[in-house]
This record gives sequence, C-alpha cells and structure tokens, in this order.
Amino acid sequence: MPEVIFTGPAGRVEGRYTAGPTASSPVALILHPHPKHGGTMNNRVVYSLYQTFAKKGFSTLRFNFRGVGRSEGAYDNGEGELADAAAAMDWLQSTHPQVNSFWVAGFSFGAWIAMQLLMRRPELEGFIALSPPTNMYDFNFLAPCPVSGQIIHGEQDAVVPYQYTDTLVQKLRSQKGIAIDYHVLKATDHFYSDNLAEMIAHVDNYVELRITNVLKKRIA
Repeated sequence: MPEVIFTGPAGRVEGRYTAGPTASSPVALILHPHPKHGGTMNNRVVYSLYQTFAKKGFSTLRFNFRGVGRSEGAYDNGEGELADAAAAMDWLQSTHPQVNSFWVAGFSFGAWIAMQLLMRRPELEGFIALSPPTNMYDFNFLAPCPVSGQIIHGEQDAVVPYQYTDTLVQKLRSQKGIAIDYHVLKATDHFYSDNLAEMIAHVDNYVELRITNVLKKRIA
C-alpha cells in the first residue's frame, strides 16, 4: 500500500493508497475517527475497512485529516476536515478519470464527515457509516439523503448509544428511494473491540451485493 501525498486546503495531506485491478475499478475513500481523540488513518477499524474495499477490487484511499500524522494544518471542528475529504475526492477523480463509481466509508467522526460529503459530491453512489456520532452532531442535513448505504452500530456502545442511530435510520428509511442496510451488533462497543470480524463481514456482504446488482443491471 504505497504512501501518497496530495495537496489539501491546509497544505500537505498524507495518505495510503491501493490501486484497483483496472483503470475503471470503483473507488473508495475511507475516513478516520476524531483527530482529538487519537483518530488516525491507521486506526484498526479504518484499516480493516480499507483492506475490505481493496480486496473487493476498489482503488482505495485512506488519509490523515489535517494536523494528524504528517498532514499539515490543525484540527478545524469538522469544517476543515470536510474540506480535506473533498480534496481527497478531487485527488481520486483526477487519478481515475475513467471511473464513475465512487464510495465513501467512515468510522465515528469519520462517518459524520462521510455523510456530509455525500451531500456535496453527487458522484458518490454508496456509503458505509460505522458508529456514527448521532448523539454529538446534527445529521438533519440528510434531508434528503442522496444515496443508499449501510449503517452499523454496537449494542453496547457507551460513547454513542445505538438508540440515537435508530432514530436517524428511521428518518432515512422514510425517504423515497433510499434503502439503509442497518445492523446493531450484540455485545459490541463503539470501537468493535471484540467484534471486528462480524462488522467487517457485514460490510463485505453489503458491498458484494451492491457490486453484483450493478453488474446485473449493466448486463440487462
């Protein structure tokens, strides 16, 4: 997984990138947890998401938000981090001009940024949101949510009680044309400490299903 450096709004952005098998392989952007609470692109959940998409044949990028690792700048309360994610999308699009299938996935704070990015980048066609911080941030901007996706939460999440995410999922599912694949994992905390494998299995199955359905539509 080669290191990549690209330019963001606050300067240099450090990332890791794995190319897909072809120039038209789908693309996935992975976003990490809160920079002020130890979140980096090397977080085990983020790394597992990255590996899952790469193994599915996606060109996959994870990166450090501003002020994390070797990325320049300083934490900016979400606004700057969203701009960083948009810059990462710009880099992916310029690197993959033949691609028309883009996904975003995020964990915790990264899920909040990912969902905001959905509203600004119409090229995104799918998302994975793990442990979205629905008790800490306002998600009412998802009105309407532009695309279908997957949300996973831990039943024993003490940071973000899953009931807050239940409410969000109900709102999203009430929107026309939006399908949310939602899982509340038993005996699972915010960090998937003892249940990483089950979470990744759900992600793997969902992405495989979406890829298969797209291929069927193209053949038809």
